[in-house]
Amino acid sequence: MSALERELPPVRGLLREAVPLGPLTWLRVGGPARFLFQPADRADLADFRRALDGALPVFPMGVASNLLIRDGGLEAVVVRLSGELARIEIEGTTVVAGAGARDQRVAQEACRAWLSGLEFLIGIPGTIGGAVAMNAGAFGGETADRLLWAELLDAEGRLHRLGRDELGLAYRASRLPAGAIVLRAAFSLAAGDPAAIRARMDAIRAEREAAQPLGVATGGSTFKNPPGAKAWQLIEAAGCRGLRLGAAMVSEKHCNFLINTGGATAAELEGLGELVRERVRAHSGVTLEWEIVRVGEGPASKVAA
Repeated sequence: MSALERELPPVRGLLREAVPLGPLTWLRVGGPARFLFQPADRADLADFRRALDGALPVFPMGVASNLLIRDGGLEAVVVRLSGELARIEIEGTTVVAGAGARDQRVAQEACRAWLSGLEFLIGIPGTIGGAVAMNAGAFGGETADRLLWAELLDAEGRLHRLGRDELGLAYRASRLPAGAIVLRAAFSLAAGDPAAIRARMDAIRAEREAAQPLGVATGGSTFKNPPGAKAWQLIEAAGCRGLRLGAAMVSEKHCNFLINTGGATAAELEGLGELVRERVRAHSGVTLEWEIVRVGEGPASKVAA
């Protein structure tokens, strides 16, 4: 009898054991998941959670564009949402998107429906579940601006619908209930001129291409902007542009991005981030807060300033 049969309830979706996660992340690092589960639909995931032994944690993962998984991997059931759980529906001026839907695709579907308000999502390469969980934002917009409600599945497999104010959305943060998985979210938009919507999205794409390192293994913005300051400016002033640790490097193009130049470990990337934090703190007195979510087994490498 396999570990799947011994430890986990039956499912209708795809459930695999010891799946390498590095290839699934933008940073291309990280050890394996104990299990990886792609549920067939909402009911499949709810049944699974109700029957699952609570001793084994569940970790929802989108496209991992702002996620660092440590080299020891995740002793958890990693859940990826697709199919029905990535569906996008338009109801008048409301867009309802499954948590597995790509942010950029949601922006495009809203544009096709002549709806304005989510253009900023074209510059965020994540999923709607992650956008709600961390109130993702960029280019003058953030998730909280247009969010009506989010549907959540709790650790006991029960469904809840929480309004925007109940989610405690703040700068790159939320107060989701412990163990909750976002299933879908609704956004209130406004009818707009499709040419103007497309023009705004094109401008965001161009701005992103000009300012950010694309086509490389990176994890997006590494640190949150401190109040009244820009993280990249503090990093540059501390002399960290182009700084390296092993195969991990601070981007020359945008120094709030870490890059895996080829063969970096998660420990090198996290260790480089900690080195940047040390140097910024020593130079300006500001302690940068990680925006990249770091999870899994294995500490960061030790570094010296």
